[in-house]
Order: sequence, then structure tokens, then C-alpha cells
Amino acid sequence: QVQLVESGGGLVQAGGSLRLSCTASGRTFGSYAMGWFRQAPGKEREFVAAISWSGGITYYADSVKGRFTISRDNAKNTVYLQMNSLKPEDTAVYYCAARTPRLPTMRELHYDYWGQGTQVTVSS
Repeated sequence: QVQLVESGGGLVQAGGSLRLSCTASGRTFGSYAMGWFRQAPGKEREFVAAISWSGGITYYADSVKGRFTISRDNAKNTVYLQMNSLKPEDTAVYYCAARTPRLPTMRELHYDYWGQGTQVTVSS
């Protein structure tokens, strides 16, 4: 069992930056691929970014490519999402997720564990 706790959300003006963190319990964090997803009000949850167990493979949604960066520190059991040049349309609850295979995917159904989410609000 893995427990995930997100932090770092908040209110920021358009063009600003935030860094989200997701810390996992357990000693096998390095065995998991990790992903970030988001859900805006009235919309379905969507893929944002994902990273392999080693950090060597990363995937991004087209809408965030070039602005967001996913990374991980296995020694700290933490995955990060650096978000730059934020836009009002990035406003959403952001969730981190873990999957026991080491390779990441963009599909929500492939992830086994989920955090509770952290709110990101970007004002115009």
C-alpha cells in the first residue's frame, strides 16, 4: 500500500510559477512510475505529466509541454511538478498517482494509488 500526499498548491497570478510536491509513504518509492493529473471544475480528470522510476522517461500533455517539468527524488520519496508561465486554464485540483510498473503511462486507469489532491488557482 502506498499513501500519497500532495502539497504546494495555491493562488498565483497568470505568468507566475508554483512547484507541487507529492510525498509517498513506504520504502519502495523507487519501484513506481509517477504521474500528475488535474481536474478542473465541471471537467473530467486529465493527464498532465508522468515520469519513470528512474526519472529517465517523462511524458507531458501538449497543453503543458515547455511550461511544466516533472522530476523525482527517490531518496526523499517525492515527485515534483514545476509549473511555470501559468495560465488561468491551468486552474484545477492536481493529483499525483503511482503505478507499480516502473514505466509511466498517460492513462488514468493504469495508476494504482492516488493522493487527495491540491488546489491550484491561476488568476488573470
